[in-house]
Amino acid sequence: MLKRVIALLLIVTMVGANFSRFFIYAGFELNKKYIIANLCENRNRPWLHCNGRCYFMKKIKQAEQKEKSTENEAQKNLFQEAFYTKPAVIKFHTQLLQVIPVPNDRVTLPQVYIPVFQPPQLG
Repeated sequence: MLKRVIALLLIVTMVGANFSRFFIYAGFELNKKYIIANLCENRNRPWLHCNGRCYFMKKIKQAEQKEKSTENEAQKNLFQEAFYTKPAVIKFHTQLLQVIPVPNDRVTLPQVYIPVFQPPQLG
């Protein structure tokens, strides 16, 4: 049950990260009247017919900048991991290792020569 919840949470996170523009657009369309009346920068100039698109474009640019900054941060972290990780130390514990005897019985092959490929018999 816990694995399913974690898997579902990871799927929602991945979808949310990949479809952030869709969620911004859906939020804009659902709250369009409120955005036009209260959040639009051009609400006092109705002759521009902005209808909240200025607010929508501002949110899209913010999402792009956030996505770019998280991408740059991830690349920076990968770069740091590549150059600043300690080399792996391998230790062999002799108590865990065992010598397994291998049987030395050799398999003998038949000594009779039987040709596999024979020319066709004519006649």
